[in-house]
Amino acid sequence: MSTTTSPRHAEPPPRQTPPLGNKVGPLGRLGVWVTAHTRLVTVAWLLAIVGLGAFAPQVEHNLSGAGWQANGSESVQARELARDHFGGNASSAIQVVVRSTDGPVTEGEGKDVLAKVTGILEDEPRIADVVAPMPGATLSQDGSTAIVLAGAGADTNEMVRVATDLKEELQDLSTDTVEVNPTGSSLLWSDFNEANLDAMLKSELMSWPVTLAILVLAFGALVAAGLPLVLTLAGLVASAGSLVLINELVPVSIWAMNFAMMFALALGIDYALFLVVRYRAARAARANSDRTDILGKQWAIAQTMDTAGKAVLLSGLTVLISLSAVMLVPSPSFRSMAGGIMLSVVFVLAATLTLLPLVLFKLDDCINKLALPWVRAGEHRSPKFTAWGELLWKRPLVWGLASLIVLLALAAPIFGLKTAMPSIKVLPEDASARVGYDRVQESFGEGAPGTLQIVMASTDAEKAATVLGNDGGIAAAMPPMPATDGTDLVLVQAIPTVDPSDPELDRTIDRLRADLPDSALVGGAPVENLDLKAQLDESTPLVIGVVLVLGFLLLLIALQAPLISLLGTLASLLSTAAAFGVARLIFQEGYGADLLGFESQGFLDAWAPVFFFAMIFAIAMDYTVFLLASAKEHYERTGDPKDAMVGSLAHSGRVIFAAGAVMVAVFFTFALSGPIPPKEMGVVLGIAVLLDAFLVRLVLLPVMLRLTGNAAWYTPAWLKRILPNITFAHD
Repeated sequence: MSTTTSPRHAEPPPRQTPPLGNKVGPLGRLGVWVTAHTRLVTVAWLLAIVGLGAFAPQVEHNLSGAGWQANGSESVQARELARDHFGGNASSAIQVVVRSTDGPVTEGEGKDVLAKVTGILEDEPRIADVVAPMPGATLSQDGSTAIVLAGAGADTNEMVRVATDLKEELQDLSTDTVEVNPTGSSLLWSDFNEANLDAMLKSELMSWPVTLAILVLAFGALVAAGLPLVLTLAGLVASAGSLVLINELVPVSIWAMNFAMMFALALGIDYALFLVVRYRAARAARANSDRTDILGKQWAIAQTMDTAGKAVLLSGLTVLISLSAVMLVPSPSFRSMAGGIMLSVVFVLAATLTLLPLVLFKLDDCINKLALPWVRAGEHRSPKFTAWGELLWKRPLVWGLASLIVLLALAAPIFGLKTAMPSIKVLPEDASARVGYDRVQESFGEGAPGTLQIVMASTDAEKAATVLGNDGGIAAAMPPMPATDGTDLVLVQAIPTVDPSDPELDRTIDRLRADLPDSALVGGAPVENLDLKAQLDESTPLVIGVVLVLGFLLLLIALQAPLISLLGTLASLLSTAAAFGVARLIFQEGYGADLLGFESQGFLDAWAPVFFFAMIFAIAMDYTVFLLASAKEHYERTGDPKDAMVGSLAHSGRVIFAAGAVMVAVFFTFALSGPIPPKEMGVVLGIAVLLDAFLVRLVLLPVMLRLTGNAAWYTPAWLKRILPNITFAHD
């Protein structure tokens, strides 16, 4: 006797993965294409990594160390004229300070050391004229200290390499009674780059274990946690090799690589987090389907790319647009640093959108291997962040005002912020350039390390001498030096009365430029710094304005909602202002200097506002895109503002929290080692991310969504006709 089962009690058939069709967007189709052409994509990436990676080891030696100048400024013109017409006696020349503690330096052992110094310098083809110590100029009155001048026979970048190549050999000439210390701006940048590189490497070594630990906690599985690091490494190797090749065409600052390393690590992890979490959820959502089915995996890839992948792409574009504004500053170092970061972002973005989908497709369930016992791999909606969203929905004013008060209180000190170019204090006390600087100051006067170089027509030399002699800011002026090539020019070197980092020097330069003959160009290393600061002060408002406008426009295109795009853009200013407020207390006022191990300069480095603003805004908009893209996805599905706000926190809050923790860990490690500028970078960026991720994006921005409701997502009809149709919802 046979029995039949009532349809009402029958087991439901296995849920089938729908066929891929027109519902898959462009990025979804890219993801599917990658999975269908695994060999081609794998070979292409292997060629890129191996081919470009072959040049990567040369990055430390090949990239330049200078370029901190305002192109077209008077001081740069004076330096070029001094180099070309006065035997290389320019600001980039190398000064070798020889000091004897046993009688005159020009006698006995000191004389022998001076001869050896001269021989080493004359054997270097990149050095122009070598000038022996001259009484009354480069030989101290007591005869104990002498300066051998090695003229710049190459551009500023190459002279930094010369300094790096020669400084150890020159220092090794020191004896028990004679001390040899090369100094000057080329040595300063050489020593600084060396100290900075050591700090970067230490910071990277410290940050990677911390990063891996945070990723394991965020992903709940060791294999999944390792994916962002592999992805980052691929992008970093490719960008390092590319920078070496670009340097053959245009000088690239070594700082470009330093910042590229940091951004590649931070953003690579952010992007991989977003995609991996979404892919795991997409696969888990079809638990009843055949999980080994290729079509099922492709559908999960398509869904991941059309949602999280789209957010990642828009985030990457936001970062690129923010950093591109730094190109408006006419300084080679700034442009190459911004370019280096942008290049690393492009490679990380490319790896995220092509290589990562391929790895996810191949690994599939294996990404959950070595999982923590309490973790549910496919959990996409976080119960904790769902509860947090519900709490914010019920009491938006309490939490919103609390976060706003904290941010405004931290931002308040920004109104007393002072900036200046880095002083000699950025170098370790035992660095050759700093020791030589101190010796010059002790033997030749407070302002001697910042000697001014004034190039003019020979007919104006007498009038210039009168002006210099009558100016209270000038301690002494050397006789006019005729051009070595017969050009109708003279070079006058003048020693200020104050240290090169003293604000009084700025006023002295302004007076001299106003009083000296029209043909006179005032230069010298400290003047180049002052001209660069003036250029930065002029460029900063423009860069900030361009960054804000472009950031808003990109958010508007992505979200199709003018109100929340504007609020999201303005919210980024709060964390930025708060970070600089804290930076003033630490670096200008010196709070915590002993803890962080640095000597306060009494100001923040002048390049920090413009460059750090672009970097902070780029990172802040990164999180903004992640959160608001998720909110827009929920709003497109339901039209419910509450679902958009709570759902965005439930689905992206954990990723933003983990990504923010990783970035804070990466940035704060830079605050623990090295000279002041990397510390400034680590503290400012670390605090900015801490505040932005945990106060602005997880509190203030959701509160804005709550208070604005449907209006947050309103788009005027005329604007809809202009904007491209971009959606985030995926069936």
